Amino acid sequence: MVFGTFDGLHAGHLNFFQQAKTQGDYLIIIVARNSNVKKIKGHLPKLDEKKRLVNVKAAGIGDKVILGEIKNPYAVIKKFKPEIICLGYDQNSFCQNLKSSFSKVKVTRLKSYKPTIYKSSKMNQELRIMNHGR
Repeated sequence: MVFGTFDGLHAGHLNFFQQAKTQGDYLIIIVARNSNVKKIKGHLPKLDEKKRLVNVKAAGIGDKVILGEIKNPYAVIKKFKPEIICLGYDQNSFCQNLKSSFSKVKVTRLKSYKPTIYKSSKMNQELRIMNHGR
C-alpha cells in the first residue's frame, strides 16, 4: 500500500509505484483527498482528487487505486490490512504513528528517483560544500 497526492503524475511517481510493486504481489494506491492535501500542504492540489485518481488508475501499475478517507487517513489500513506500507523518501505526513499503530504491518521507505534534482538533495550538497569550504 502507498499513499500520496500524485498531483501532476510524473516519472518520480511512476518509479515510486514500480518500487512499491516489487515489495509484494498486490499494490493498493491511496490518492489523498483534496481536504487532506490542504491540511498537510496548506493549499489545494493543482488537480482535483477525481482527476488525480483517474491519472493514477491510467498509469496501470496499481491493482487497486482509491481515494483516501477524509476524517481518518488510517481507516484504509484497517480496512485492507496490507502486509507492507511503502513510504516515499520524503513522505512525513501520517507516518509518525504507523509502526506503533499497526505493529503487524511492515513499513518501508523507498528510494528517491533521480535524487540530484530534488531540493533537499541540493540543499544537503550545498551544506556539505559550505562545511568543507569547497
